[in-house]
Amino acid sequence: MRHFILIPVLIAGGFTLSACAEKGDETVERALQDVNVVDESDLNDVMLTVADPNEAVSYFQRSLKSTPDRIDLQRGLAKSLVRARRNTEGVSAWTKVTKMQGTTADDTIDLADAQIRAGEWDQAEKTLDSVPPTHETFKRYRLEAMVADANQEWSHADSFYETAVGLTTRPASVMNNWGYSKLTRGDYSEAERLFGESIRQDQSLFTAKNNLVLARGAQRKYTLPIIPMDQTERAQLLHTMALSAIKQGDIETGKGLLREAVSTHPQHFEQAVRSLQALENG
Repeated sequence: MRHFILIPVLIAGGFTLSACAEKGDETVERALQDVNVVDESDLNDVMLTVADPNEAVSYFQRSLKSTPDRIDLQRGLAKSLVRARRNTEGVSAWTKVTKMQGTTADDTIDLADAQIRAGEWDQAEKTLDSVPPTHETFKRYRLEAMVADANQEWSHADSFYETAVGLTTRPASVMNNWGYSKLTRGDYSEAERLFGESIRQDQSLFTAKNNLVLARGAQRKYTLPIIPMDQTERAQLLHTMALSAIKQGDIETGKGLLREAVSTHPQHFEQAVRSLQALENG
């Protein structure tokens, strides 16, 4: 009898083991799915940062073929197109994002950014106007300032730039933009101040250094400012200052600055050499 009793117990144990195995398989499958989600998220981040922009575009386009309704992938495609400087396509991609379920005000701002890059200034202004005024971000005000600049609405531009500077811990680039705005208006001393502030925030920003020299040259200040620069940068800035002097009609000063630029550059400075030869040949 003991043997007959044992058989049902074994059978029951078999069913139990089978059920445990099925539950185990489900658990493993769920775990693998979770891992895949994490891995995909990491890969998306890589594609948006270190990957070649055009490779990233291809990656997100392939991903969207199987899951076209995923807004995160559509955002990734839009960002990658802008990174690849395919701005017209970027506008189309961001427009699609703004019409998907789950879109945010930041998506609309990114659409305006793409429109500006594509030269669609009027459309960008309309897009920014559609963002609720309570949505206050650095990027929103930086773009608002750029649009105001394009419209020559100087007081609005200054207000937007000032607000943008207060909303970021890295204001160097927006200060450079603000300085360039002042430069185009002919407010050279204020432009010089803003470029100096930009360089103090980011000593590697060569564009601000070059703009600073332009602002000084416009005031006939033909000496380099005391700012961090390596030898190559010094030569390039001397060349910029020389061209500024020549534009002002100070030809001999320009020649002297060009000679100094040629002798300062650690390598052959072809651009400065050609400029100098053109002047000396009349």
